[in-house]
Amino acid sequence: MPGFGDVSVSIGDDHVAVVEIHRPPDNHFDVALIGDLASALEMLESTTDCRAVVLASEGKHFCAGASFGEHGAGDGGNGRHLYDEALRVFANGLPMVACVQGAAIGGGLGLALAADFRVGAPEARLSANFAKLGFHHGFGTTVTLPAVVGQQRAAELLLTGKRIDGEEGLRIGLLDRLAPLGDVRAEAHRFATEIAACGPLATKSIRRTMRAGLVERIRSATDHEKAEQALLATTRDFAEGVRAMAERRPPVFEGR
Repeated sequence: MPGFGDVSVSIGDDHVAVVEIHRPPDNHFDVALIGDLASALEMLESTTDCRAVVLASEGKHFCAGASFGEHGAGDGGNGRHLYDEALRVFANGLPMVACVQGAAIGGGLGLALAADFRVGAPEARLSANFAKLGFHHGFGTTVTLPAVVGQQRAAELLLTGKRIDGEEGLRIGLLDRLAPLGDVRAEAHRFATEIAACGPLATKSIRRTMRAGLVERIRSATDHEKAEQALLATTRDFAEGVRAMAERRPPVFEGR
């Protein structure tokens, strides 16, 4: 299969494709990577060989969120915003199981939530840590997080930025299956194989019904998230949040 930048694709005889991000160890994303991921998924959707996808990442962590370098967290410098590319991921028609080892933090958790299901390890670290950065949440988590854990739990996770492990993630529904760290990818593949073994026309039809209107809700949510992020990106609190994260210390926010 062709490669797509830092994203590789392989398909087995079981009709399951593995789409893997290669930016270890943290697998931070930017506009280009999410665009490459979307292109890989669109290519798979156009074939008859693929019936389900495992979304995986190389290295210690699934995804520690967005890169905050130049253009990293928003505009790619080519007129494409990160969330333009994210919408293409949500619009893909293939069932997807995310393999969550290590950390899925901030936008990385948002990426995991773009999948239909998530398989993780007890050692997984899951956090919608945006508020701890002095930032508004994004990647459509306005829609996806309440859908899997409920409105009240989603508000708690977003407003506290708390970090939970894989066992807690399974308990609240953020993960769908739990496996030992060394078996997470194999379990995610088994999950995807269960889906791929069913009638492909039926699974696509059921998935369209279950996700009806999702892309439109994500588009509306990311438009709002984008505007709020643009406002907060200019604040001293956001600069402090990013600096504190880089320095591995608690932030000192001023409310300005």
